[in-house]
Amino acid sequence: MFARRPKVKIETERMTLRLPVHGDYNVWRGLRAQGVEYLQPWEPTWSPDHLSRKGFTNRVYWAQRSVVSQTALPLFLTRRSDNQVMGALTLDNIRRGPAQAGSVGYWIGFEYARQGYMREALEAVVHYAFTKLDLSRIEAGCLPENVASRGVLEKAGFKYEGVAQSYLQINGRWRNHVLYASLRNDRRGPTQVGLA
Repeated sequence: MFARRPKVKIETERMTLRLPVHGDYNVWRGLRAQGVEYLQPWEPTWSPDHLSRKGFTNRVYWAQRSVVSQTALPLFLTRRSDNQVMGALTLDNIRRGPAQAGSVGYWIGFEYARQGYMREALEAVVHYAFTKLDLSRIEAGCLPENVASRGVLEKAGFKYEGVAQSYLQINGRWRNHVLYASLRNDRRGPTQVGLA
């Protein structure tokens, strides 16, 4: 007997956030390939098969398994007006028990950047995580000089928490990251750190 494919859809004002499917490959590959200079400075080094169909197929199966096992929620951002895939957001490393937390990572195609899509997606996923997944804390990290990403996090209600030294390998080097979090019951007030 075959297991049913998991169904997750989160609706926002302009988008549907959903799991990736095999038919997304060409659009996804195009976005990633066209945006290589825009994306790579902020991401771990791409594997040699990163843009391959086999690599994408593995990504689709991983997404399905992750939702079933409740360890991650990997979503594609699709614009509702034309069903265009614009980027992705993943709630990953979901921890249960006393933590009730997860970490969020995201990217968006260059042509869709700075139009409020990622803020809209982040707010929707955080709401979903708090109300449907019963999480208490969503964490995010980005490079200190990634002003756009820091701005998105702060506009979506994430608060600055500090700096993690040598947090992730980005573009082949261990890099410090600024850490942010959104709490279900947050009484900390607005972020007081600048984007300098």
